[in-house]
Amino acid sequence: MTSPTPHERRVGAQRRLARVPASADRELLVIVAEVAHSLGQRESDIVRSMASLLAHEIDRLDDDPILVDLLESSVHGNISTIIHILANDIPIDHLQPTTAAVEYALRLAQRDVPSNSLVRAYHMGQNDMMRVCFDEVQALKLPSPLDLAVLKHISDVVYGYIDWITLFVFDAYETERRRWIGAQGNVHSSTIHTLLADNGESSETFQAETGYLLDQNHLALVVWNNGPEAVTTLNSIDRIARTTASFLHSNGPPIITAIDRRTVWAWIPLGTRTVALHTAELAAELGLDNWTRMSAGLPAQGIQGFRRTHEQARAAYTVATVPGTPTRSVVGFGDKGVAVVSLLAQNLESTRAWVWEVLGPLAENTDSAATLRMTLNSYFSHGESHLHTARELNLHRNTVKYRINKALDHHTENRDKLDLALALQVCDFLGQSVLKP
Repeated sequence: MTSPTPHERRVGAQRRLARVPASADRELLVIVAEVAHSLGQRESDIVRSMASLLAHEIDRLDDDPILVDLLESSVHGNISTIIHILANDIPIDHLQPTTAAVEYALRLAQRDVPSNSLVRAYHMGQNDMMRVCFDEVQALKLPSPLDLAVLKHISDVVYGYIDWITLFVFDAYETERRRWIGAQGNVHSSTIHTLLADNGESSETFQAETGYLLDQNHLALVVWNNGPEAVTTLNSIDRIARTTASFLHSNGPPIITAIDRRTVWAWIPLGTRTVALHTAELAAELGLDNWTRMSAGLPAQGIQGFRRTHEQARAAYTVATVPGTPTRSVVGFGDKGVAVVSLLAQNLESTRAWVWEVLGPLAENTDSAATLRMTLNSYFSHGESHLHTARELNLHRNTVKYRINKALDHHTENRDKLDLALALQVCDFLGQSVLKP
């Protein structure tokens, strides 16, 4: 049986569409449009707040920085549509779903996030949107019968839209889930996930089903691609993992599982060897394009090592995928600063506040501050040697001294140098996401 096209899904959702609100009189629509205009001015704040609420309150929606970013895009698309409906009295049955909303549903299906998380997100978003609308209507101080009529009309519109879009994205989710399960080309996915979850999977059972030995050293990878659909295939991502295994002289083929159509997890068997992964050398060997990236753990032994190196690879992935961070094609957990920064990246709001407190003006997102941060970071990395810093940056020693003095002038003498060095590394890895606008 062929999968429904987007048009067929839209028609199916429209057949089950909730009652579209009846046409309202002109006075009420003018007020509703005024409310919509006010919402539009606050749209970015509403989207940011709602996306944060959903990511933190609903299980598994904040598992991955890329998913969180896609969640915000989906929320933005839905909020923008609701505002346009209210502002222009658009019939709900004339709508088309936003690309971001559908893509987010497909990605959740590929990652086996329960469909009830998707539906619950929409209902929680509906409640949050109505709370915002209630505040806006209350601020207008309308006479009592009119404010109730305005709120009822807005409530009907928002409910009608949420009912329609949830039917559509749920259909898309279910169709994609069936397709993904049947066509991943993805060996032993459930067996790997069971082992990672520590759900009683024995090494003997795992090895019998996968042919991959657990009593050895492993090095885990995450490989992902954010390029256009035309250039993104699981086979191309799979090849990168296998090329990395060859580069590291693995003891056999890696075991690879697809997480979604743009992401794979892999483990490279190393036997009794441990390897020092030089990410710069690996990046040069792979020659990855602008859309493809990789993160790596550290070698670890046995069944616990299989889990631990994967945790490390995902921690490095978290650092690499924070929105607005500098792009590194390969990021290793063993790279200087990555392990600590991966912990700080789990709470960006708190980390951002701490960086501002520690660095002061050096945390500003300007070219001059960036130059001082780079110089001071190199200075600390080279044991506070002006000479070695000058050599690395290809600068005159006096230029380095001038920059260091200027950078340190921004801070009190009792500021701990370890704090300064760590805050500089956080800026180096997380970039604009922790800098002052």
